[in-house]
Amino acid sequence: MKDAILTIKGLTGVDESGEEIELVTDGQYSFEDKKAAIEYMESELTGMRGTRTAFSVGPEGVMITRSGTVNMHMLFQQGRKNYFNYITPYGSMTMGVDTQSIRNELNERGGRLEVKYVMDLGCSVVSRRKLEIDIRA
Repeated sequence: MKDAILTIKGLTGVDESGEEIELVTDGQYSFEDKKAAIEYMESELTGMRGTRTAFSVGPEGVMITRSGTVNMHMLFQQGRKNYFNYITPYGSMTMGVDTQSIRNELNERGGRLEVKYVMDLGCSVVSRRKLEIDIRA
């Protein structure tokens, strides 16, 4: 893993006219055998201070793991719906993530990752989202 600057943008809402959140933070990045790993610590700005967020990116999809004040393992696979447990200090819930598209332009120097997906809770759509991560290693 090497030091990197991460620019993380999230678009939340029912459609793409929703709210955009942007975070620029220090993190770690590695790329080997067409697989990337990204890690950073959440801050008070995200509401998850004390949580470590890690992305594993490969041909099979994108896995986000959070551990600390919030815990979860969320798997994005294009065209598939997956379920995950979202555990917070206030309780836990099972949510669904239906991945619409993954655009992976990562390489040894960094690059960009974009994931579009729909979140649901109890089979009811909570929001449509887009996640973009730009990495400068």
